[in-house]
Amino acid sequence: MHYGLWLAEAAHQFGPEAACRMESKVGEAYLPLLMRRIERALKLPGTVEEQLAGLGRERLEALADALSVSWLAADGVWFRTVEDERGMHDAKRVNDTCWSRLGYYEALRAKEALHLGEGGGLAAARACLEARLVARINKFDFVDETPEGFTLRMVECRVQSARARQGLPPYPCVSGGTVEFTAFAAGVDPRLKMACVSCPPQTTRDDCACAWRFTLAE
Repeated sequence: MHYGLWLAEAAHQFGPEAACRMESKVGEAYLPLLMRRIERALKLPGTVEEQLAGLGRERLEALADALSVSWLAADGVWFRTVEDERGMHDAKRVNDTCWSRLGYYEALRAKEALHLGEGGGLAAARACLEARLVARINKFDFVDETPEGFTLRMVECRVQSARARQGLPPYPCVSGGTVEFTAFAAGVDPRLKMACVSCPPQTTRDDCACAWRFTLAE
């Protein structure tokens, strides 16, 4: 919680781009310290990196999938708790604000991880979308590709699929998705524009959970 509070306050004081840059430096300095302390406390026979490498790629992939699903589960538990205490309106208000910030941060971190420079346009947008945490959870593809843009089609959404199994109507996530992908596009390249093609309750396609159009402004 304290780590998250530092990030939130840095973003409030200095802006999200500066805060994300600082957080990257913090992570580079802090994680080695944390791992060395874990090694000493547990008297591990090697480093944390060596312990993880010993799991093999298949088990590491399974661990990454489990952590990704756990992240989404935490998001859902937060939403339900706020909804129970304050109602749907306040839950969506908090939810949409969080996703707008996460979208921007993920774009910056994806560019860094993929060694992408500024002004990468549509190619960078596609690469960064494929590198997102949610890409390990939901099934998606890119359709209607032209030199001017492409459509991200969320073929299967874990949240909406779970609601369908429970006999619940689709979650009206158009507001959350709009702020999330708009912020993500801005983080990849400010020239990118995003528009909702289909998303509950504004569903216009029956071949996916939602769809979003990314274009590059002249």
